Amino acid sequence: MSESVDCVVVGAGVVGLACARALALAGREVIVIDGADHIGSGTSSRNSEVVHAGIYYPQGSLKARLCVAGREALYAYAASRGVEARAIGKLIVATNADQIATLHALRDSAARNGVALDLIGKAEAAALEPQVRCEAALWSPRSGIVDSHALMLAYQGDLEAHGGMVALSTPILRGSVTGDGIVIETGGPEPMTLACRTLVNAAGLHAPELARSIAGFPIERVPRDHLAKGTYFSLVGVRQPFRHLVYPVPEPGGLGIHATLDLGGQVRFGPDVQWIDRIDYAVDDSRRPAFERAIRTYWPGLPDGALEPSYAGIRPKISGPGEPAADFMIQGPADHGVPGLVNLFGIESPGLTASLAIADHVAATLQGRQLAA
Repeated sequence: MSESVDCVVVGAGVVGLACARALALAGREVIVIDGADHIGSGTSSRNSEVVHAGIYYPQGSLKARLCVAGREALYAYAASRGVEARAIGKLIVATNADQIATLHALRDSAARNGVALDLIGKAEAAALEPQVRCEAALWSPRSGIVDSHALMLAYQGDLEAHGGMVALSTPILRGSVTGDGIVIETGGPEPMTLACRTLVNAAGLHAPELARSIAGFPIERVPRDHLAKGTYFSLVGVRQPFRHLVYPVPEPGGLGIHATLDLGGQVRFGPDVQWIDRIDYAVDDSRRPAFERAIRTYWPGLPDGALEPSYAGIRPKISGPGEPAADFMIQGPADHGVPGLVNLFGIESPGLTASLAIADHVAATLQGRQLAA
């Protein structure tokens, strides 16, 4: 079967759905394609569901700009759609005196991004979280949590209300650049050839692979991709110890094994960082002792046997072990020379927080303009 459509968005995760929603609201004809059988089956459903404030990213980077803009857009959107999102606040804790300098550096970085943090002493931190042990902490009042699945359903609802649709169980096999746009071939129960004028590659972990599969796309413009697995453990049989998010200082490749709360009050810890060569979501229980040691640096009261394996996620990174963390790469026609194509590479954290702002950036990229810094 051969069809044509104005816009195809590949990837029915939170970023793909946000991009599709933005294009549909602008009057474009949009189809979202995903090889999975339900929305948000990859990175979007395997993260901490944290709304980030914009603390960790270099000034002027896409991560910094889109996180800060996306955070407030997300809170406002969630309130307008009945999606549960709460700014419960976050402590970033220094568990020894040597780490206090890192807190100062994080506070300065956040300030450059327009994010105000309070540096507090151990007594103030204990007043916020009596069970946390630290020498000092940063308090981030605008950090929070969100129901990511409800958010994705709301994006999908807006898309469909404006004439768009989502086609699941539809893997893309290959594509090619033509004089009129891009043609993609899909598999699944109903294989088809689909011609489109605009293609947004929001395929997450598979975005580099998809770009490389498009004949006529300059393959040298595809960054090297890396997989960083993060495991989570849940707290069981223990009364909820925290009211806020609790983070250690960042570590290479991630933000450290932190404590997060879901909207039902369940506490989970993670993710750690494990560089892997293939997609594997199995939770390795042998990582539990390392989790217990890390958690007890800031929560000495963690009881023995209180952690149980929960789930794992994989960060779609474009920087590898020992390399500086890469920025989001939102690559448009001005970057690679293919009209109508936008690639989203390395959209890891804070992609959930930034999803609405990423969508606006993609729309602007397709129009050949840049959003104001």
